[in-house]
Amino acid sequence: MSGNSLRYSTGMILIHWLTALFVLGAWLTARGGREMVQDPPLLHFTLGLAVLALVVPRLILRLAEGAPAGDGQNGWLATGAKAGHGLLYLLLIGLPITGWYAASRMGVPISFLGVELPAIAAKVEGRPGLIAELHENAGTFILILAGLHALMALWHQFVRRDGTMRRMSLR
Repeated sequence: MSGNSLRYSTGMILIHWLTALFVLGAWLTARGGREMVQDPPLLHFTLGLAVLALVVPRLILRLAEGAPAGDGQNGWLATGAKAGHGLLYLLLIGLPITGWYAASRMGVPISFLGVELPAIAAKVEGRPGLIAELHENAGTFILILAGLHALMALWHQFVRRDGTMRRMSLR
């Protein structure tokens, strides 16, 4: 698809909505603190790593297909949209990696779909550190950012009436 299409490809749409569901599911199944060592939140780990796994095909599709033709917005709206999307991609990559790092620091084994993954940091006694705290806070931040993303889509659809939401729908 070139930038002239009116909507994203079916693959990109499915990855978008699966990512949104996995991010929400990961947030809902999150648990912090040292009790993770005795009772690791395996569903949280799986959902977070699924988000990371979806980023690769998502970026490949985005680079190969481009984005649908926009409504010609420019100025601060276009700049804000690019910055928001960039930050979302950064969090979609950074959150799973920082979570894996934090679990490694606590000595919690990580597996994804039955495959044991190596620790990416040495185990420590006590607090797992700043990266773990950043992971916890960024988990809430990505939901706020995704909420703003959804609100902007609704604003485009119902205030500007530019059909923006058709770009990410299967119909």
